This record gives sequence, structure tokens and C-alpha cells, in this order.
Amino acid sequence: MIRSQIERTEEETNVAGVEVKKASDYSSGLKFKIIRYDNLEKIIENLNRSLKLDTVIRVLSSAVYSLISNSSGTALLYLVDHQHQKLNLVHSIKDDSDLVILSKEGDIFDHWVLRHSSQLIIEDLKNDFRFDLDSARSGQTRPVFSLISSPLISHNSLLGVLRLESKQSGSFNQDDLRFLSLVSDLGAVALENSLLFQKTQDLAIHDDLTGLFTKHYFLGKLKDEAKRCMRLDQQLSLMMIDIDFFKQYNDKFGHTAGDIVLKKVGSLLKNSLGDYNSLLCRFGGEEFLVMLSGLGKQKAKEIAENLRKRVQVESIILRRQDTHVTVSIGVANMPIDTKDEDELVQKADKAMYDAKGQGRNKVCLI
Repeated sequence: MIRSQIERTEEETNVAGVEVKKASDYSSGLKFKIIRYDNLEKIIENLNRSLKLDTVIRVLSSAVYSLISNSSGTALLYLVDHQHQKLNLVHSIKDDSDLVILSKEGDIFDHWVLRHSSQLIIEDLKNDFRFDLDSARSGQTRPVFSLISSPLISHNSLLGVLRLESKQSGSFNQDDLRFLSLVSDLGAVALENSLLFQKTQDLAIHDDLTGLFTKHYFLGKLKDEAKRCMRLDQQLSLMMIDIDFFKQYNDKFGHTAGDIVLKKVGSLLKNSLGDYNSLLCRFGGEEFLVMLSGLGKQKAKEIAENLRKRVQVESIILRRQDTHVTVSIGVANMPIDTKDEDELVQKADKAMYDAKGQGRNKVCLI
């Protein structure tokens, strides 16, 4: 009788202990959720603090990494490159400094999220039959056993993918995925605003026809670079480039054809000078200006001569006719020719007019 009561009491105690543990776990879980969701206001405040894309990306990644992953594992943020239809890894946070992220354009999990525009949770990769384990680990050097991922969508536009992963199974649950999705929705709006702001900024400093920098932006950069080169006792060369007989092209083929020529020459400049520390702008009309930092006068002349030859042989189809253009180039140098950046532009311009006066399709030094 007494033994039966003792056993019954022990059983009730065990049941009560289980209930207490459940209540304690529930209370702890509830407190954790409250803390997590209380941080939403701070996340929104931080996201709205800046329109700079880098800032928004870092705030978004750091928020989910600390609040969901407890600053362990890895956080990855990809943006969609709509022009090339691919993902680009723009930010990562890792608890292992030696970890290397090889999948810069995403792996099968990121592409699944991209393709379905849907959230993804993998509690244990070994037991998830949606993905082939060998394919999932193909080309990967880092171990991934569980992850959650959410698309970044704003106004039905897919902007990117935000992902958290762990080297251990069972690191994430449905509550984690819901919170990640909520933060991703907030972040997507901030990202879209940042991308629009960046596009506006790019349009303000780039010529809409050639894609080169505008005159105003270029001259500001030239002023800064001139000061830097003088301070470090380095040379700076400038090339003024003018398309020969450009008005005749407009008169003969029309202004649309003239735009084609300008775009073609602008593209040739970018392709030819990509290996040098150069800055290019459309100076106005059919004139272009090129800054070559750290290069002497003779080297700049050599580069200009190669550029002149390349433009000369390049074929431009206008109204089904195979045509060619030539350029006249003037080269000036700082500090050899002047120590003032405004005068440097004037001297390069004078050298260019000397080239035109000598018959065009030439390179002249001041």
C-alpha cells in the first residue's frame, strides 16, 4: 500500500517535472521571441538610416546573423544581376575566418530559392531528399548541414537571396524561417530604395550616351588626383581626344549615326585603357578626356598612339556602309608641363588642336 503510494507520488512528481520543464522551455522560448521581435523596430530604424547600398546590406546581414544564428555559422547575401541573369555574393559573415566561400554566384539551394521565389528550410541535409547530396556539396569546401533562406522581393521584383547556414544539423526551425522572412521583407524595401538611389547617382555622373563619366564629375576627380600625385611626387598625364570630321558624319549620315560613332569610340576607349589607372569622360560634343595617373609623358604618348591606331582600323557600319573614323590626340603632363590641373586641361586641349593643325589623325605633345 505504502509502496504503491510512493510509486504514484514519484510518477506524479515526474509528470509535474515534465510539465514544469515544458512551461520553463515555453517561457524561455517566449522571452526569446519577444526579444527577437522587439528588435524589429531597431532593424527598421537602422535600415532607414542610410540610402547607401553597402550600409543596407550590412545592416540586413548582421541583424539576421545575430538574432537568428546567435552570431554563429555563416550569413550570405546575394543580389540578382538582372542583366546577366545570375546571383552575385555581395556580403558574407562567418564565425570561421579561414572559411572560403567558393559559390560566388550561389549554389543549388540559392538557385532553388531564386527559381521558386520561395523560402527554404533544410533541417538536416542528409535527410532532405529534395536535393542530391553529392550535387549539393559539389565544389564546396565548407560543410553545410542545415540552412534557412529567403528571397528578397519588393513590388514583385526579385532583388536577391538572404541565407543563414550551419555546420550542424537542426540549427534552425520554422520560427527562425518566419523571422528571416519578415526581416527579408523589410530589407527588400530598403534594398530597392538603395538600388534606385544608386542608379540615380550613377546617372548623375555618367554620360547617358557613352556611359563614360561626365565633365563635371571628371574635373572634380582630376582636382583630387592632381593633389594626390603632387603630394606623392608622381606624374599625371592627360589626353584630350577629338573625333576628326565628326560634323561631316552627322551631315552625311544623320545625328543617329553620329551617336553610333560616339558610342563606338567611347567603347574603344574603355576597352583599350582598361589595363591602366585611367579615368575617362565625354568632355563635350565629340571630345573625350582621359586621365592617366602615375604615368609619364612618353608612356602616355605611346598609349595615345596605340589608341589612335586602334580607332583608325575599327569598322563602323553606318547605313550598311563600312566606314572608319580617326581621332586627333593631345597629351600634357603634370608636373612637366604645369602644376595646375586647370592649365593641364588647357595644355592638353592645345596639343590636340596642334594635332588637327598638322593634318589630323595624329598625337601631339604640348
